Amino acid sequence: MHILVTNDDGVNAPGLLALAQAMRGAAEKVTVLAPDHNWSASGHVKTLHRPLRVDKVTLEDGTSAWASDGAPSDCVALAQLGFISEKIDLVLSGINPNANIGYDMTYSGTVTAAMEAAIWGVPGIAVSLDRPEGLSGVAVDYKPAAEAAQRIVRWLWQREDLPSNVILNINVPYGPLVEMKGFRLTRQGQRIYRDELIRRLDPRGKPYYWIGGDTPTGVEEPGTDYGALSAGFVSITPLQLDLTSQATINWMEDRGFNAELSA
Repeated sequence: MHILVTNDDGVNAPGLLALAQAMRGAAEKVTVLAPDHNWSASGHVKTLHRPLRVDKVTLEDGTSAWASDGAPSDCVALAQLGFISEKIDLVLSGINPNANIGYDMTYSGTVTAAMEAAIWGVPGIAVSLDRPEGLSGVAVDYKPAAEAAQRIVRWLWQREDLPSNVILNINVPYGPLVEMKGFRLTRQGQRIYRDELIRRLDPRGKPYYWIGGDTPTGVEEPGTDYGALSAGFVSITPLQLDLTSQATINWMEDRGFNAELSA
């Protein structure tokens, strides 16, 4: 198995190193191709209007990696388009230092890198850590999350009928793996954002704006990603690229949309 590891925090992020090291224990080959700087909350980006550059770098443990000035999804596309000559069997993205749950998935460069993999017909997995707020400025232990991801990858790869369009969004509670309650398959939960617009003036008196506010929370509903995390479980949410709302199609058809507009 050949695994591509990427992220949205930059190639030198400690979460990426922990994930790459864990994947070396599960795969014959691990290649790292990640952004050369932070792309957090970048969403699903495709760079088309400027050239992309890729440089060889050395990670903290002495292993080699590739760094691109593109987004996380660009890194996956570069690999699939031939920058990495050897066939890639699985893409791992992370480890993000904060959870990606609920509507976060639409913003997250971590998750959209896994989505890009699925577009190319390769299973993609996003891994995020639910780091407590009080750990700001303190070294974060990513190893338990990396071990959890390795367990999931090993389980998946033993299944001969693994679909090529698999997207898994994994969120791991903070702390030792032995203290976690277990693993739960979950659905996307509801994120509660508490954003606010902060208006300031520059030295010339012209206004500029920050989107700020308190840390988002969520609804602790059983069976959801937020609910599982809050209860101490590793949350695994299978995602799909098809965003079609069949319920809305049915609602519009039941009210005569096709008949009235086609008359």
